Amino acid sequence: MAARFRFRLEPLRKLREAVEREAERALGRALQAEREVRRLIDELAQQRNALFESQRMLPGQVMDLDMWRAGGRFLEVLERRQIAAYEELRTAAAQVAAARESLALAHREHLMLVRLKERRALLHEREQALREALEMDELAILRHHRPSA
Repeated sequence: MAARFRFRLEPLRKLREAVEREAERALGRALQAEREVRRLIDELAQQRNALFESQRMLPGQVMDLDMWRAGGRFLEVLERRQIAAYEELRTAAAQVAAARESLALAHREHLMLVRLKERRALLHEREQALREALEMDELAILRHHRPSA
């Protein structure tokens, strides 16, 4: 009976597979954080455009200086928020890049063990086939040399 193939590095392969799955989840979290920051930047741009639209005046309309000053202060606040959001976006993009690199490394390490397992299994099958062929040859030789009764 043929001996069953046993890959001795299977626990390590499973560990690397788990590391790869965790790297995928980390990349997903980083991408989600980046999307949220981009959404915030879009909202701030919309608020800024809405402020400019609200300050647009029709010809002959009376200008309200208090509203104009309040709009200017709000615009400064929006600009500070935008600067902070762009800084967050740069940080989030760096985290996405690091997570992608981590995932690529984890995938390569896992794939290396998967391929090694496949090669070892193929080698095991070949060795088993050779053993069986040798056993069959020995049986055939023994049958051939039997004295006929």
